[in-house]
Amino acid sequence: MSSGRTPCTVAVSGLNNIDSPGPGMPVIRALRESSNLEVRIVGLSYDSLEPGLYMHDLVDKSYQIPLPSAGTEALLERLKYIQSIEQIDVLIPNFDAELHNFIRIAPLLRDSLRIKTFLPDLADFDARHKAVLFEYGQQHGVLVPKSHTVFTLMEFHRALEANTYPVVVKGKYYDAQIAYSADEAVSAFYKISAKWGLPVLLQEHVRGTEVNVTVLGDGTGSCIGAVPMRKLYITDKGKAWAGVSIEDEALMQLSRTLIESARWKGPCELEFMRSEEGEYYLMEMNPRFPAWVYLACGCGQNHPEALVQMAMGYHPEPMTRYRVGHMFIRYSQDLIVPMEEFEKISTLGEL
Repeated sequence: MSSGRTPCTVAVSGLNNIDSPGPGMPVIRALRESSNLEVRIVGLSYDSLEPGLYMHDLVDKSYQIPLPSAGTEALLERLKYIQSIEQIDVLIPNFDAELHNFIRIAPLLRDSLRIKTFLPDLADFDARHKAVLFEYGQQHGVLVPKSHTVFTLMEFHRALEANTYPVVVKGKYYDAQIAYSADEAVSAFYKISAKWGLPVLLQEHVRGTEVNVTVLGDGTGSCIGAVPMRKLYITDKGKAWAGVSIEDEALMQLSRTLIESARWKGPCELEFMRSEEGEYYLMEMNPRFPAWVYLACGCGQNHPEALVQMAMGYHPEPMTRYRVGHMFIRYSQDLIVPMEEFEKISTLGEL
């Protein structure tokens, strides 16, 4: 192409750009701003009301795919159909709940459909799960609050007796609630388990300031990019609606050391709590891009671009600098969509 950029078709999930946004649209925006890639975007959705389906300036073609609960066979069959039309080069899944399926079929996608991914293997994916994060932290030299994984209310009560209040009750994929009494904790257990299923995690509460880092590892022990952020505004669902890039060399060194020690492959979000004593506790390690990843692009590190390059076999140089004091502020706007488009994606499964 005359632009000198490499043409590629990239499939992206997580198009639910709502009050609890998925990472898909920020990933797509970053790819659209790539200086090295000429991208065509194929959106993958689970619901006909995901706004990204109708954002035609960013998404070229969209398809519905089976819910993660349908299993890998249904997913693979759907992707075979999509690939017969689109010739996808790289696929970027962005939801925690779908990653297990995509990791399992990644070799088949590569060998049979010529679709590349850049994901950790199942062992690495499972090793950083919330239920075993304390052991993961010990293995890689990172502080993690003590926690209990419980499958029944009786186990939950026993775990409560071994903790002091406040405690944090967490779902296996999403959601966390601070409880200051047994009644609050039990209420949180019922609410979170009803929404996300079992097990539920009961975690020691660490007082301090939350800081997050979006990171990209190459899978061989190198950290390709990392940008830290402090939340400035949080919604009632606990999601960051505004944040600012910060300068914190101790946090950056800790993040790079963890990614290098774990030989992490792909994107992840590290959620830390900086305690009142100045120590950093790893609260969660989310194995995908965060919904605020576009901030990294705005600060000079285009992580989605680098991921696609690595998936295609290139070796981008590690990004070590970023702009400090840059903010992201989310906003909402109305999309005006012809009813025919909604009917088409709902009935035919593509748009």
